Parts: sequence; structure tokens; C-alpha cells
Amino acid sequence: MAFLCALPVLAQDARPAEDPEAAYTRVIHERADKIVATLGTTNADRAARVGELIASQYRDLRGIHDPRDAALKAAREKSAGDRQAAEAEVKRIQDEAKAKLDKLHGEYLARLAAELTPAQVDKVKDGMTYGVAPLTYGVYLKMFPDLRDDQKAQIRDWLDEAREIAMDAGTSREKHAVFGKYKGRINNYLSRAGYDLKKGEENLRK
Repeated sequence: MAFLCALPVLAQDARPAEDPEAAYTRVIHERADKIVATLGTTNADRAARVGELIASQYRDLRGIHDPRDAALKAAREKSAGDRQAAEAEVKRIQDEAKAKLDKLHGEYLARLAAELTPAQVDKVKDGMTYGVAPLTYGVYLKMFPDLRDDQKAQIRDWLDEAREIAMDAGTSREKHAVFGKYKGRINNYLSRAGYDLKKGEENLRK
């Protein structure tokens, strides 16, 4: 009886583990497919091309982030006793990676623009950043329903700027950190304009 009970466990253990690279490829294509599904694209060939563009972007971003992170770790360990040297090397590595990210970002958007409308490109950007920009904008409108048009435009501009940066971040935590920084900027802007953030939070709860 015990032998029979153990059979399913043995069969499960016998299954080969998924290759890490194959697992990564599957994940980025699943992410890309979810984003493409929001675009309303009826052309199957175009949808497939856009899906490949998005998946390739994730892979290309990893190709910059992973070497950068390894180099940063090595630089900090090597210059642990010399803070000034460590900071200089860290800055050099980060600047070099940013230049690569900026170039990749521009090329990616150009490829998307060749396939999609501006509104669809925005949906891709939102998909790659968990929809934080439109969600946060909506929250501010509920918190402060009397915002002027120019104030709404400024908030929207800052959130769009945050979205552009967050698109190139390597992890969910890094993406949310970008938006957190910009939300701090927006809160300071509204406070200087005389808006009560605590009152805004009360409006949000109503």
C-alpha cells in the first residue's frame, strides 16, 4: 500500500525541470501576449510581430541590466576600502548602461510606431509598467477634483516621464521606485499650490 502511495510522487519527481532559459523565454512571451491582447489588433501577423518586438525588448533589457549589475557588484567589492574610487567606478558603469538603454529605448519605440497607432504604443508602455501611470493619474483626479487644467497636464507629463524611465527598469521593484520618486515630486508640487494631501486622501476614501 505504501509503495502504491509513493508512485505519484516518484512520477512527479521524474519529470525534468524546465531549462532556465526556456522558462525565461516562456515568461517574456506570456507577458508580451498579455500586452498585445489589450491593443485591439485584428491583424494576426501584426499582432505576432508586435509580440516579438515586446518579448525581444525584455530580452535586450536583460542583456544590459545583467552585465551592469555584475559590474557594479565587482566595482563595489574591488573598491570597498576607497569610497571615492568606488563611487566614480559605479557612476561610470551606470552612465555607460544608461547610454545603451537610451539607445535601445529610442529604437524600440520607433519599431513600435511602425506597427501601431500612438494610442496603441501608449498601451504597450502601460503594459510594460503595470498600468501605474493612468492608475495614479486617476487617483490624483479623485483626490483633488478641483485641479486646474494646467495642473492636470503637469501631473500627466510627470507620470508619462516616469513611465518612459520605468519601461527600461529591470525589475518590478525598480519600476515602482521610479513612480514613487515622481509621486513625491507631484505631491510637493500640489502642496506648494495649496492643496491639502490629507484632505485629498479623505476624498479618495469617500
